[in-house]
Amino acid sequence: VANEGGKHWTVNEVRALIRIWSDKNIQQQLEGTVRNKRIFEQVASRLQKFGIDRDWKQCRTKYKNLKHEYKSVKSAQDSGSTSKSMKFFNELDAILGHCAMEQASKSDNDESERPPEWTEAKSEKDSIG
Repeated sequence: VANEGGKHWTVNEVRALIRIWSDKNIQQQLEGTVRNKRIFEQVASRLQKFGIDRDWKQCRTKYKNLKHEYKSVKSAQDSGSTSKSMKFFNELDAILGHCAMEQASKSDNDESERPPEWTEAKSEKDSIG
């Protein structure tokens, strides 16, 4: 299926994209923003060093498609279905799987959600007593 990105991505091109995407620095930048043209321009220029000629839009489209496919396979697996699979699932799971886990553990951690006034008030009480 040829999308607006033009020619198909080869296995090596996708591997290179995933390798760049797995860079912690890139991941942090992508997590923190929706307007990510600049980040994908970086990704495209790094791909060029591998001899892969893709512009930032193609990189972003491929990233979004991979992420979408990963999520649909992951949710199918979570619901017990093994019929869905994808080529780069393990590589993406290494990147996206931990993101989901971090998100979950963040919401489980009540400590961070306490307003700072509580801890301050507690220490004042201790010093009075």
